[in-house]
Amino acid sequence: MVVAVTKGIKVSVEVTYQAEFSSPHQHHYVFTYKVTIENNSQYTYQLLRRKWEIFDAAESPKIVEGSGVVGQQPVLEPGESHAYVSGCNLKSGLGKMKGSYTMEKLFDGNLVEVIVPEFQMIANIFHN
Repeated sequence: MVVAVTKGIKVSVEVTYQAEFSSPHQHHYVFTYKVTIENNSQYTYQLLRRKWEIFDAAESPKIVEGSGVVGQQPVLEPGESHAYVSGCNLKSGLGKMKGSYTMEKLFDGNLVEVIVPEFQMIANIFHN
């Protein structure tokens, strides 16, 4: 697990290689990642946008941006957390991701770029 904290917002990421959904001989590797966002600040925040940088050893880096996470724009009161699971397909069994969330502090409308820590995606091709 990797962790980063920005202005009291803690982001933790756990990665799992999905061997049963991958086809290494066809250059198709599937990874899922669980993100937990914890609001350890004294303010209420809403997650508005996400930005991912995806690195695959077999391709050029990609940037993916969009609204919310998995179709949601969660509001986190102080002490609350939000977790979700998403996935990434790679053409190689070796990659990494990092990114950020744009979150609005509802107290004053200020926007904060919350860091999503870099995490590695490494296929266990000897998985049984």
